[in-house]
Amino acid sequence: MACAGSLLLLSACGAPQSALNPRGPASSEIALLWWVLFWISVAVTVVVFGSLGWALFRPRHAPDATRTESPRLFLVLGVAIPSIILIGTFGLNMRTILATATPGSPPAVDLQIVGRQWWWEVRYVQPGPSFTTANELHIPVGQPVHLELLAPDVIHSFWVPELQKKTDMIPGQTNSTWIQADEPGDYRGQCAEYCGEQHGHMAFHVVAQPPDQFQAWLAAQQKPAAQPGPDQSRGVQVFSSAGCIGCHAIRYGSGAVGGGIGPDLTHLASRSTIAAGELANNRGNLGGWIVNSQAIKPGNYMPPIPISGDDLQALLDYLESLK
Repeated sequence: MACAGSLLLLSACGAPQSALNPRGPASSEIALLWWVLFWISVAVTVVVFGSLGWALFRPRHAPDATRTESPRLFLVLGVAIPSIILIGTFGLNMRTILATATPGSPPAVDLQIVGRQWWWEVRYVQPGPSFTTANELHIPVGQPVHLELLAPDVIHSFWVPELQKKTDMIPGQTNSTWIQADEPGDYRGQCAEYCGEQHGHMAFHVVAQPPDQFQAWLAAQQKPAAQPGPDQSRGVQVFSSAGCIGCHAIRYGSGAVGGGIGPDLTHLASRSTIAAGELANNRGNLGGWIVNSQAIKPGNYMPPIPISGDDLQALLDYLESLK
């Protein structure tokens, strides 16, 4: 089921996505504008249909004196009032655009978000040493976060309904936006621009944490992967022989091992979901995804991997150690 494009959404995971449930300063401005336009529309609808009813059912023997008032009524109802409404809503719209364009204080974190078919690459640029993760953004509560948005393949659109408006991601162009959450929580985002077969299953999560918890998470993610122990040695061999290493990178102290086509797996086990929000990150789902991701998300770039049961269990032991 495609989740993008609506104002109020329920994702396949059951998490609400609603622009009318604002949890940040930008989304609060957007929700205010929406409600103002909604109630103006209600008022105009009532006046229009009320006038239509009056015109249809008023007595036909109305005195001529009443008819002489029609030009004045036309000027008031047809010109003056609509002009006031249009000017007022235009001003409110401009106020919303300016309020959502830039945060009220300097960003605390700088990220690059790369929209791919069909997952999200998340690069933490500042503060501290840079690192890459996937499909999950952690941000500090009450602080703005600056986002650079990139797309190497087709047009995507970055949208967290509870935090910010949609921003397109266009190949060959760098767009930017910002998000801020006023309270801790898990906010589901979605690609809001049709980008191919699995567009509706291209979700991500924004996890807003108190600043101390965010700093602890940031420090853990900046560290390289723990060196595999004896129990993971077979899994390391399978990771290489099965071809995983050709697309997925893992950062160790001496540098990254593997390719960069797919998501970085350095701290895979610390993420709550896999497959861009499609599945909870647990052993069973991870095993099914490795063996045949096409059965879960047809059209993605990861081919089925023929692997024995013993090798799969060894590989899962290794991947689950990447915390």
